[in-house]
Amino acid sequence: MSLPVLRNEPARRLFLDRHALIEPPVGPAKGADLLALIRRLGFVQVDSVSTVERAHHMILWSRRQGYRPGNLAPLLERDRTLFEHWTHDASVIPTEFFGHWKLRFARDAAHIRESWTAWQGAAFHDRIEDVLAHVRATGPVGTGDVGGDEARGKGGWWNWHPSKTALEYLWHTGEVSVCHRTNFAKQFDLTDRVHPAAHRDPPPSEADTIAWACNAALDRLGFATSGELAAFWATVKPEEAKAWCAEAQALGEIVEIAVEGADGRPRRCFARPDVLEAAAAVAEPANRVRILSPFDPSLRDRARAERLFGFHYRIEIFVPEPKRRYGYYVFPVMERDRVIGRIDAKALRAEGRLAVRAFWPEAGVAMGAGRTGRLMAELDRLARFVGCAGVTCAPDWLRPA
Repeated sequence: MSLPVLRNEPARRLFLDRHALIEPPVGPAKGADLLALIRRLGFVQVDSVSTVERAHHMILWSRRQGYRPGNLAPLLERDRTLFEHWTHDASVIPTEFFGHWKLRFARDAAHIRESWTAWQGAAFHDRIEDVLAHVRATGPVGTGDVGGDEARGKGGWWNWHPSKTALEYLWHTGEVSVCHRTNFAKQFDLTDRVHPAAHRDPPPSEADTIAWACNAALDRLGFATSGELAAFWATVKPEEAKAWCAEAQALGEIVEIAVEGADGRPRRCFARPDVLEAAAAVAEPANRVRILSPFDPSLRDRARAERLFGFHYRIEIFVPEPKRRYGYYVFPVMERDRVIGRIDAKALRAEGRLAVRAFWPEAGVAMGAGRTGRLMAELDRLARFVGCAGVTCAPDWLRPA
């Protein structure tokens, strides 16, 4: 029996609609409205790189351009409607999902102890109870507040002393939580003090969390393989997601479809039974250019981005010159429902300008006056967002496709 086919254009639009990138990036972006946006996405990745602005702020700004970085902290630090933990990477997550992270805490307790012992050595084992007692007595604390008697390594960011490793272990396993950040450094306190109700509530069963995670991932992606469902929250195991898909399909909760890629080739995915109708109902995309974070949730799965959009995207951090084609850290540029290129930009706040070194259009993208004007308008908006007075472009900034 042939599968129902979701063509590439409606597939792109459905996928982007689920990622809040179809509608115009307008509307309120603080308080309950900001929380609703993050709930719709599921989570927002937190990253320290701030070539233009930190990733989490750019992710939110690209969807609601009234957003400002100061809008996020009250939800995390005052209202506690968000918490910070791990999905595929460090992320901010609605606290209403906290109970489902207890499965991750339990699984990480054994896995991390073993893997970190191989990575950092076993010395942190003996510091776990001491660090927990220190947090209990004096919290909030940062990693600089523990292990004062321990030698600091010179091996870089990931060279941790035993007490820092112990504190991070306690965070990964749910004993402590991030209560706030100071100059982007995490400050921890007992989870029972940061999220008391969520911490004390009995955890859902393992089966309930697996079902919740797969359902929630599918609803935020629109269509997915079982592997993509497992990868969304990075908590469910691939074999668990595969088993959930088989059961949900047998119950008629999901169906198998063929999703057409940018190259015309179909790929088998799971979706809700009304997926074709849902895709047809998506509004026309806003006629805007958007500059996205390299960690944008719509593009973080690089293989999926290439299949769906024909966009081959890698951050060329480890590619040395002169082999590097693009800048060290370039931003994807989207227009309507297509990725049209990537841009190398940097916020030079001391000079009051957003400096553009280069824009590389994708193959087949013509940079006529209208499209170039829309790109420049978005750069102006981005400059204002990051506190720069204007945009300056290198003489050869517009590169050939």
